[in-house]
Amino acid sequence: MALRQIRFFGDEILRKKSKVVEVVDDRIRQILNDMADTLYSIENGGGLAAPQVGILKRLVVIDMGQGLIKLVNPKIIDQEGTQEVIEGCLSIPDRLGKLVRPAKVIVQALDENGDEIVLTGTGDLAKCFCHEIDHLEGILFTDLVTEYL
Repeated sequence: MALRQIRFFGDEILRKKSKVVEVVDDRIRQILNDMADTLYSIENGGGLAAPQVGILKRLVVIDMGQGLIKLVNPKIIDQEGTQEVIEGCLSIPDRLGKLVRPAKVIVQALDENGDEIVLTGTGDLAKCFCHEIDHLEGILFTDLVTEYL
């Protein structure tokens, strides 16, 4: 088990675009495993993007209670509807805000073996997909907040 250091608001890496992963190899799988260990070591975490642990690669781990999802080069390929959500972020502790996200998203990515996968998320999972993929673009939820709580 290897825990990675979470980067916090103000760290310039959180504002940079992540690079595409060209090859899914043992090194990438180790980073994903470390990210999962880090996610599980923090209370109330639903997802973690690689920039949050100082790595500018398009990697995301998510567990919204239905098991761990590891994504390489995820991108939203379709979305439907809207939902008003309340979000927080492990990189911005003690800050919550309301914002609007799609009610449903379809995400295309590679899994930890380099195989293409397509996942559909609704409700909280859709929110989490959007939040973590935004991190890969250097976008924070605070950029989209309509009201702070």
